Amino acid sequence: MLRAMTWNIRTGGRDSGGADRRDLLVRVVAAERPDVLALQELRDFDDRPAAAPAPVGDRRAGAGGVLADFAGRVGMRPHLARSCFGQPVAVLLRPPLRALAATRVRRPFHHAAQRVSVATTAGALTVLSVHLDPYSGLRRRVEAGWAAAALRRAPGRLGLLAGDLNTLDPVAEHTDRVARLPAAYRRRHLRRDGRTVETRAVARLLAAGLIDLYAAAGPPDDGLTAPTRHGGGAEFSGMRLDYLFGTAELAERVRDCRVLRGGETEYASDHYPVVADLDLDPA
Repeated sequence: MLRAMTWNIRTGGRDSGGADRRDLLVRVVAAERPDVLALQELRDFDDRPAAAPAPVGDRRAGAGGVLADFAGRVGMRPHLARSCFGQPVAVLLRPPLRALAATRVRRPFHHAAQRVSVATTAGALTVLSVHLDPYSGLRRRVEAGWAAAALRRAPGRLGLLAGDLNTLDPVAEHTDRVARLPAAYRRRHLRRDGRTVETRAVARLLAAGLIDLYAAAGPPDDGLTAPTRHGGGAEFSGMRLDYLFGTAELAERVRDCRVLRGGETEYASDHYPVVADLDLDPA
């Protein structure tokens, strides 16, 4: 059984006022012990000490410095995609999982997207960690198309798209939730007419044949992932923005999917982690 987890850790685990939340992040991850971990908002995680240059041919961009320290503390191996405009994202793997390939998706995402294929007894599993544009619904729709295409081009039929999509789903009713937002943030979730809730990025993933694993697993609640109780998040009003999507073949192997709440998750970030248990084994 493989455990997959996605988490937006908010500005690299450090607040602008200087508070450091990285110990909290490590404890949450260590307690949950995911085999595959997709992380977003890795500010400063691409720092590499000047005395430790990257080995020639090292495809794990940013494998030194903060990222290496964090990965070592949770017992995982990191694969990071730097960002041109926003913050890096990463996929971390727990041995004995091994990467068959790892590369940044070469599209101009506002943040970034990292693709890693791992060996399982059922064939290659391709994992995509993504963080879509926080400001523009149209940009999010375009980025969702790039992400879906990146997963389609991956080897094998097992694919997992994990991350902060900054987008509400097209299934639930969101009018009241969006209306509660301050005007500056409300615009992020409305189309240009100022009335229609923006859900096109998630709709595009569904149209591409990907399956919302949380919805498919049938948990008893609405899966809200932001904000946490004490981690900040004035731009949220109780929203599901973090997702695990899978190909049809992967969705058949989902045994559980849940949002982690309570305890240190309430302080570690402004987003809750989302976790799925998959009927797969490392090869």
